[in-house]
Amino acid sequence: MSGQITYTMNGKTYVSRPDNAIIVPQGCSYCRVTDSEGRFPLVNFFCSGLDLKEIAVLPLDTPQNFIQRFRTLQQLFLRNESRMKIYSTFYELLDSLVSPNEQNSDRLTFVEKYIEEHIQDPTLSNMELAKCLGISEVYLRKQFQTHYRVTPKQYILDIRVRKAKQLLVDTPFTVTAIAEECGFSSVYHFCRSFRQRTGKTPTQYAAENRTYQI
Repeated sequence: MSGQITYTMNGKTYVSRPDNAIIVPQGCSYCRVTDSEGRFPLVNFFCSGLDLKEIAVLPLDTPQNFIQRFRTLQQLFLRNESRMKIYSTFYELLDSLVSPNEQNSDRLTFVEKYIEEHIQDPTLSNMELAKCLGISEVYLRKQFQTHYRVTPKQYILDIRVRKAKQLLVDTPFTVTAIAEECGFSSVYHFCRSFRQRTGKTPTQYAAENRTYQI
C-alpha cells in the first residue's frame, strides 16, 4: 500500500495511510481528498452486524499480512471459487481487522485508568505507559493520535488542567497545593500550562468560578 487519503465526515477528519484501514459506513456523505497518490485495496461489502455511525480507523500492526489476505481474496474471486469460500475468507479478513481494534480499545481503557490513578506523579511518561501496556512508545503515540487526536503528553496535560479546574473552584487549596496534587513539576509549569489552555491564570479562574466560600 502507498499514498494517503483524507476523509471528512460530520466535521471530523479521518486519514487513510498504509499503516491503517478505513471502514466507511454505507450510505454516508463524506468528502475525500487525495493527499498523495498511491495504491490501496478496496472492498465494497454489506454486513448487517457491523453498525457504524461514523468512519472507523483501524491501526494495522502488520499491514503486509492484510495485503496478503486481500490478494488471496482477490484470487478466489477471479477464479470464480464458491461464494461460501469467498465469504469465509473475507470474514476472516474482517475479523482480523476488528479483533485487534477491540484489543486496542481494552488497552486504551487500561491506560486511561492508569493515568487517572497516577496523575499526581510528575514523572509520568510515555516510556512508563508503553511499558505497562507491553508496547513500544512509537505505537503508543500512534494509538493516541488515532483515537484521541493528541499525543500522550498532551492527553496527560489536559487531564491535569481539567483536575486543576475542579480543585480551583471546589476546594480552598492554594495554587501550590493544586500544582502538586495535579502532578505539575512546579508552580511555574502549572501556571504557564493552565494559562495556555484557559487564557487565565489559576488565581483568575478561581476568582471567577469558585463555589467554595472561605
